Amino acid sequence: MKSDLEQLLGERGLDGLWVTGAAQNNPAMVYFTGAALITGADLLVRRGAPPVLFHHLMERDAAAATGLKTITYQRYPMQPLLREAGGDRVRAAALRAARMLAEVGLTSGRVAICGQVEIGPVWGALNALTGLLPGLELVGEGDDSVLMQARATKDPAEVERIRQVGKITLAVVDELLNYLTTRPLRGESLLDQDGSPLRMGAVKEKIELWLLERGLDVPEGTIFSIGRAAGIPHSSGDPSDPLVLGKTLLLDIFPAERRGGYFFDFTRTWCLGYAPEAVQDLYEQVEGVYSQVRARAFPGSAGGVLQDLACDLFESRGHATLRTDPQTESGYVHGLGHGVGLNIHEAPWLTGAAPGADILRVGSVVTLEPGLYYPEREMGVRLEDTLLVDETGAVPLLEYPKELVLPVPG
Repeated sequence: MKSDLEQLLGERGLDGLWVTGAAQNNPAMVYFTGAALITGADLLVRRGAPPVLFHHLMERDAAAATGLKTITYQRYPMQPLLREAGGDRVRAAALRAARMLAEVGLTSGRVAICGQVEIGPVWGALNALTGLLPGLELVGEGDDSVLMQARATKDPAEVERIRQVGKITLAVVDELLNYLTTRPLRGESLLDQDGSPLRMGAVKEKIELWLLERGLDVPEGTIFSIGRAAGIPHSSGDPSDPLVLGKTLLLDIFPAERRGGYFFDFTRTWCLGYAPEAVQDLYEQVEGVYSQVRARAFPGSAGGVLQDLACDLFESRGHATLRTDPQTESGYVHGLGHGVGLNIHEAPWLTGAAPGADILRVGSVVTLEPGLYYPEREMGVRLEDTLLVDETGAVPLLEYPKELVLPVPG
């Protein structure tokens, strides 16, 4: 949580944090500012002091609405900086950065830097900055960054925002199922309005339109696939594929709040009309693994241990896993889950990549998404819920039925 940031900075030996970029579709910045209409900013956090947001004068009202201490870039006008830099814009940007850092008392020590920006100009300015402030060490962190570790648990307000995105998402899933189960049928194909076979692309467009109409964004797209494509975990599906009976139909839907806010993640697998015996068997195995792993997910559980449990269960049923064959394209071919927040994928990770490193804690919001994939048999099954870890275990933020067969007319 954000309240953990001070402690985490100390544990990492960091004196500060520098977040740069817009306050939209930029998780590191949005974490502090919210999804504000700020096109470019720098947020500086010195350990032991409140954050300071540097911003353009034109966006002063949006900056003020964040509740942070704010300073406009106009305090360091560019024309004098350009004269001092001999007309070199990159060096002028470095001079401005040095003055901002001095403003908050960060002219030396270790400062972690993060955010989303065009890398070229920033890279040049940072290189020049190291010459201006030789006592300053800028630190680039990986997936276990101090900010990602803070975001690995959510406070009640964050959890509620994710839940609200989930409620809208599941309303769209309801609308999808109502649409699919009321379409006319010819042979084994659902029909579109004009009597032609209903295609996956047309339905996917409806799904994303329904989300947008309800105020959500789809920045990462939507996975909607059938048959062989459902057997490739992140295949977005072939838009020309017809919706036909008896094939696995996989929906992985992960919208977010507008302008880069919180995500929700949800997957179900269905068959229209009926399920072949092989699909039914695969589905029951995945659902069984989901239930057994969820029963073992408690505060203090390690993501790698839960992934190993899923591998144990699938391997005992004769399926290949990434543990037995890191290059397998059939069987259980991905991690068990991941954190969800301002990124669709964030800490903690439920994988075997770093056993014991990603620990579930009270306030963790994670997905649980076991699956089995056999593209050569034209089928794939995945079930996924977004869970909140509380004192009792891992509980779905929202309940939704797990049913394989969707009835259709006739």
